[in-house]
Amino acid sequence: MDTNNSNKAGQRGFLQRMMRSKYGLAMLAVSLALVLVAVVIVLLARSCDNNSVSLDTDDRIDITPSQIKSIEDIGQWELLSVSDEELVDTVRHGFFGDDELVRIYYGSVSLGIDLHDAKPGWISRQGDSIVVKLPPVKILDNNFIDEARTKSFVESGRWTAADREALYRRAEARMRERCLSESNLRSARENGSRQFYKLLRAMGFENVIIRY
Repeated sequence: MDTNNSNKAGQRGFLQRMMRSKYGLAMLAVSLALVLVAVVIVLLARSCDNNSVSLDTDDRIDITPSQIKSIEDIGQWELLSVSDEELVDTVRHGFFGDDELVRIYYGSVSLGIDLHDAKPGWISRQGDSIVVKLPPVKILDNNFIDEARTKSFVESGRWTAADREALYRRAEARMRERCLSESNLRSARENGSRQFYKLLRAMGFENVIIRY
């Protein structure tokens, strides 16, 4: 018998025995699946040889318009409170003598910012940072003199309501000038920077830059 024909007959017999058994069928199916997977991998590797695929992610957090609006709605932020007292006097010279009015005024001046004064885009993202441009520090309430605590230190002669109003305005101007000193403004800005830094960090922003 020819040797080649004998080998082929043997292989056919092996395949027939494999096909007749369930185990053989399972093994044959697994073998075919492995061959198919290998072919697919080779084809994909060749097709991607000259192509590269990359995924870029931007994990930086941006601030939303609703978040900005919620901060703006807070309105005024008191950053520093300054107590002051002013002694103001006026003298009126007359033929029979001088009339004098001396009064002591007490006040508490609130320095801070009003977010309604902020310009559009006052909070923005620049690179990986949130940049905050705050409005200038100012006196939040112009009625800072406590009239109930005002005392007449000296009062001689007759004085009208207009005279007392003029004295009040002088005391107000002095308090305003004294409380808006550079050192007080600097302290208010520092307090504002700390407060906004903590607020934005609590909202999830890592890098925060505060400017005025």
